[in-house]
Amino acid sequence: MSEAEILNVEEAPKTSCPKVAPAHKEGQQAEVDTRKNLIGMDKEDMLEAVLEMGEAKFRAKQLFQWVYNRGVTDFNDMTNMAKPLRAKMAEHFKIERPTISVHQKSKDGTQKWLLKYDDGNEAETVYIPEDDRGTLCVSSQVGCTLTCTFCHTGTQKLVRNLTPGDIVGQVMLARDALEEWPASSIDRRLTNIVFMGMGEPLYNTDNVIKALKICMDGEGIALSKRRITVSTSGVVPDIARIGDETGALLAISLHATNDELRNKIVPINRKWNIEKLLEAVRNYPGLSNSSRVTWEYVMLKDVNDSEDDARQLLKLLKGIPSKVNLIPFNPWPGSEYEQSTPEQIKKFADVIWNAGYSCPVRKTRGEDILAACGQLKSESQRVPLRLQKQFEAQRLEKEREAGLPSI
Repeated sequence: MSEAEILNVEEAPKTSCPKVAPAHKEGQQAEVDTRKNLIGMDKEDMLEAVLEMGEAKFRAKQLFQWVYNRGVTDFNDMTNMAKPLRAKMAEHFKIERPTISVHQKSKDGTQKWLLKYDDGNEAETVYIPEDDRGTLCVSSQVGCTLTCTFCHTGTQKLVRNLTPGDIVGQVMLARDALEEWPASSIDRRLTNIVFMGMGEPLYNTDNVIKALKICMDGEGIALSKRRITVSTSGVVPDIARIGDETGALLAISLHATNDELRNKIVPINRKWNIEKLLEAVRNYPGLSNSSRVTWEYVMLKDVNDSEDDARQLLKLLKGIPSKVNLIPFNPWPGSEYEQSTPEQIKKFADVIWNAGYSCPVRKTRGEDILAACGQLKSESQRVPLRLQKQFEAQRLEKEREAGLPSI
């Protein structure tokens, strides 16, 4: 990484009046900070918390705006609250982003953060600047429950789901770095969010939906639902729910045009095959020519990149408002695949373009810091066997609810 910059490891801003553990002798346990973190709370959560303190309802709205619209990390900055109330707030709550373990900056301007959470586990988030937008690629899990064979993250076992606070904290930390507080729709550098980082968002649906609603709230982070995209590898039962409850845009990690190949490279296809996936996409709430589904298709040399594959893809997309995003495969250590040649990618894209579909080729960004698509992978410890079984049981329960047999 001679051309990439590894920035100094830094910590996320801390709140005022922290309950810091006192000095203790060897063998004594440090005091645990029991204050609730406001990041991850929605308006209803804050209202409940404020009422428990015996304060007026309107304080919850003030608190929400200070945290999510102004981006404050110190209660003393909440100037429309009296000093005694600020001190009281600091006694009950904290406003903490994840800790930054490593911050890297690519030669192309892409930034990647390895973030550490309170339990010591880590996840990565990536900011990709472009001329007309700035996109934050957000993680939804530590590790991943899927095993897509072309994806570096898929080589890591699922450690845990990220909480709403863990997810929203990624957005707020990026805004800190970009100096974008207070939140505004004018001259914004972080304009889009894509749930395309570590993990499968629809195996963490509840937490993802809550985080989405916080990010979309007009009195807070205030990102439009048309600026947020949720990508899934095909967890069919929860696809409609994302559309119904958030209105976010949908992306599908397809990568193959027949079940035989997709079963191999995207094994979740054995549970929900292409036919079931297409049916769920056709019924996605709000799907239209102005809100098309994005089909993500990684280009693997001599695997899925022929012009016949492109023609078969067109047959699958017939009648679905769609655009196709071609992704040159980004190599990572130990991968069995190679990137399709530029010439072959162009031939594939031309077939799609000539049929009237938008078919951009995603520009590889941050490759020198392993921040490109499919390259994210944290160094978190593997989850204990007991919790592995718990996550597996949750996954199997969801699949049984869909009436699907185990693999």
